[in-house]
Amino acid sequence: MPATNPAILALEDGSIFRGVAFGANAAIAGECVFNTSMTGYQEIITDPSYFGQIVTMTAPQIGNYGVNGEDEESRTPKCSGLVVREISPIVSNWRSKMSLDEYLKKYDIPGISEVDTRALTKKLRVDGAMKCCLSTLPLSDAEAVKRAKSWHDMAGSDYVKDVTCQTPYLWGANDPARHNAQYLPVGTSGGTTLTPANKFKVAAFDYGAKYTIFRKLVRHGFEVQVFPATATAEQVREHGVDAVFLSNGPGDPAALPYIHQTVSRLLPNYPIFGICLGHQMLTHALGGTTFKLKFGHRGGNQPVKNLETGKVSITAQNHGFATDPKSLESRGAVVTEINLNDQTVEGLRHKELPVFSVQYHPEAAPGPNDADPLFEHFYQLVAKRKAGKI
Repeated sequence: MPATNPAILALEDGSIFRGVAFGANAAIAGECVFNTSMTGYQEIITDPSYFGQIVTMTAPQIGNYGVNGEDEESRTPKCSGLVVREISPIVSNWRSKMSLDEYLKKYDIPGISEVDTRALTKKLRVDGAMKCCLSTLPLSDAEAVKRAKSWHDMAGSDYVKDVTCQTPYLWGANDPARHNAQYLPVGTSGGTTLTPANKFKVAAFDYGAKYTIFRKLVRHGFEVQVFPATATAEQVREHGVDAVFLSNGPGDPAALPYIHQTVSRLLPNYPIFGICLGHQMLTHALGGTTFKLKFGHRGGNQPVKNLETGKVSITAQNHGFATDPKSLESRGAVVTEINLNDQTVEGLRHKELPVFSVQYHPEAAPGPNDADPLFEHFYQLVAKRKAGKI
C-alpha cells in the first residue's frame, strides 16, 4: 500500500480531514457515522445496515487480523467507505485470506487512514451525523465539500430495496457453508441451549439481514424461509409458516410504508420477533412513529436495561433512528427496554399478541450471550401458539 497516496474526507459543514488512501481509488459521498467497537471491522463493513454510510472506526488500529471468508455478514461489503486512525501494515491471523486493503480494493470501496478519528468522532457527537465525501482521487477541497452537500439525506431514504434479496429462498438449502460451524449446536456450560428437536418454520423478512441472525434462528430451533422486503402477507401465508421474523436493515424506517402495511396484516396471525429496523417496522405497523437520532448508536458496548426484570445487558447496536415511546401509548404496546445512555426505546412488546422486538442486535453477542434468551423466548412463544395456549 503506497504510503504517500493522499486522501480527503470532507464534511457538509466544510470541515476537512486529510489522510492517506487505502482500498480503492474512488470518490464517494454518504453519511459519516462512527462505530465504537474494538474488533469486528469485517462484520461491520459487510453489515447491510451500513448501506449509504461512511464508517469511522474509533479503535486506533484496524486491519491487524485481516479478512476471512467466515466472518462476512453478507456476500460483499455494504458500507460506502471506511475511515481509520491507522491501517495495520501487518496482517497476522491464521484465518486471514487477504488484507483489509486488498478486500476494499476488490469491491471498489475507498478508505482513508491517518485521520484524527478522536476529533472526527467528537465533531459527530456534538454536531450530529453529517453528509460527507471521501475521496482517494485528486479532488479539491471545494469540490469535495460540494459533493458532500449535494448527497441526499438519510432521512426519507429507502435503502432496503438496495440490499434485500430478490426472491424467497430457504436459508442454507443450497449453501450449507452459510450455516458456519461455530453456530451449530454444541452445548456449552455457558447456558447456550442445544437446538430443540422440534423445528418451527419462520418467515424471515430480509430488510438487509446479517447472516448471523439466520444462523442464530437455526440454532434455536427454526427452519428459516427468507422473504424479500416486498413480499406480501399473502405470500407468507402460502408458505405455511409458524412465525414471522423482521430483520435489521438500512435507511429511514418511516420511508417504508409498503413494509408497515405487510407487517400490520401479519400481526393478528403469527408470533413476531423484530430486531433493529424490524423493531422500527413493528413500531410503524402498530401505528407508532420513529425519529432520527443525533448521531445514532453504533458499537458493541451499549448498556440496555429491561424495565420488567431490572436486568442490564451489554448489546451491539447499529441504528440512526429510534421509536417515539409516546406514539405507542395507545397502540397496545409497552416499552420493555431502554438505553441507559440516553433512555431511548430499546424494546417493546404487545400487551395481548405474541409480538415483541428489540432495537439492538441480539445475534452479535458482545455480552457474549446476554441476548440469547430472546431467541429462546421467541421459540417458546411459537410453541405455545402451536399448542393453542396463546
